[in-house]
Amino acid sequence: MSGGGAAWPVLVIALDMGDGHLIGHWAAQGQLPHLAALRARGTWLDLESTAAILHTSAWPTFATGSSPGRHGVYYPYQPRPGYQQAQFIASDQYGTPTFWALADEARRRCLVYDVPETFPDPGFGGRAIFDWGTWAHYGERAAQPPALLAELKSRFGDYPLGLEAKRLGLGRPDRADLERRLIKSVAYKQDTAAWLLGAASWDLAVIGFGELHPAGHYLWPANAEGTEQANGTAFEPLRKVYAAIDRAIGAILEGLSDDVAVAVVSGDGVRANHCGWHMMPEVLKRLGHVRATSDGSGDRERVSRGSLLGRIKQMVPPGTRRLIADNLPWWLRDKLGAQLQSADIEWARTRAFTLPTDLEGCIRINLKGREPQGIVEPGSAQFELCEQIRDELVELTNPATGAAAVRQVYLRHKVFPGELGDHLPDIIVTWNDEAPISGLTSPRVGLVEEVSPDPRTGTHSTRGFLLAAGPTVAAGGRGQGHLLDVAPTVLQLLGLEPGRNTFEGRPLRALTGGERSTAVPAH
Repeated sequence: MSGGGAAWPVLVIALDMGDGHLIGHWAAQGQLPHLAALRARGTWLDLESTAAILHTSAWPTFATGSSPGRHGVYYPYQPRPGYQQAQFIASDQYGTPTFWALADEARRRCLVYDVPETFPDPGFGGRAIFDWGTWAHYGERAAQPPALLAELKSRFGDYPLGLEAKRLGLGRPDRADLERRLIKSVAYKQDTAAWLLGAASWDLAVIGFGELHPAGHYLWPANAEGTEQANGTAFEPLRKVYAAIDRAIGAILEGLSDDVAVAVVSGDGVRANHCGWHMMPEVLKRLGHVRATSDGSGDRERVSRGSLLGRIKQMVPPGTRRLIADNLPWWLRDKLGAQLQSADIEWARTRAFTLPTDLEGCIRINLKGREPQGIVEPGSAQFELCEQIRDELVELTNPATGAAAVRQVYLRHKVFPGELGDHLPDIIVTWNDEAPISGLTSPRVGLVEEVSPDPRTGTHSTRGFLLAAGPTVAAGGRGQGHLLDVAPTVLQLLGLEPGRNTFEGRPLRALTGGERSTAVPAH
């Protein structure tokens, strides 16, 4: 990475699960004046996103400018070659560098604060804080340098939300209490971000607001199918959190000089939570891809700790299991949950199995040489099985509506090739979520019915947005882009240009302007 051409300071504000449709609607209604003003003097881009296939891959894709097959991160619990079951994500998971690490290498002064699903970069010389106020912690709370976190806490106290995704699990917070906590947390993030921005000079600052993530999950109105009713009283709790974000953005931008390029970005949004992921284990059993130890076949070796857990699972009613799980420490709950999920699986006869998820259906081929107990031969047998399962799953219908239950089935080796592809599901199922899905049926499967254990009324949508303003950005512009394009765009605004193989996206010329063509390529 090397520099060249004119450069400007860049501030990126990352809104976790910030919904572009809601922002556009409420900004037009005068409810979000600061975002409306930013839009009037800048350009709005609708972004395609890897969230359309793997929803939680959005922020790693944003951070690295590469797709999941290259960066290898998509969920807190992921498969890993050499392990039979999914493992909690590790700090060394990323296969490609973040754009702020590249900027730091090029001697740009960097500040990073709470970008979701990222980790400290070894050797990073800037200032950075991780998982202090994010919604789903992928690692431990940390800072670079370490004393920065202690100083922030000494000045401002702890992050006030008091809730986190893994610790909450499938519990449901009180809506009124959550609304109050989120608004207070946004104000805290505003104050701490302003302090960090003013405490030392910077060329690049990336500030994450995680509060819209739980707001989208739990404050989305239970009976709302889309944003058409966003003016109604049912949307008021969610609108108030967006209004708090708008005030925070206004306060942060107020102190900036005119030469700062500003980008507000989200890799996905929010929609009604209509998914069928919870029925996928039973569907795979009905299709014969998962074989259970309790099916009456086999030998005495199946009477093991695993099958004992399976019998315990069947003996405890679902409601009691939920009560027990909600009162366990998150790490113990998740460990036992993973063991129980596979407790009655006979791996020697299982060709494919489900992975932990809360949206898509995620399926792993039990591959010989990759899974310790794998039985499917790599290569043509593996890919033929993927295609077979895809064909079987697209037959599923929603018995409540008669419509297709599956929107699309993706084969990972086709959509996300790359060196870290084996850290991803082999098959990804996305849902036709125009109506709730509490049953799945097909001639091969029969009828599977199960109420979702997920109480969240809202879930992740498939598209993101980028709202930018600055010296090279036209006022009132509108366009299209991809989340992959954000990282190279930011670096080009900084006067840097990566080598050809660093990013899969390309700089967005609608934001960089003709002046940026003078940037010098890296060697």
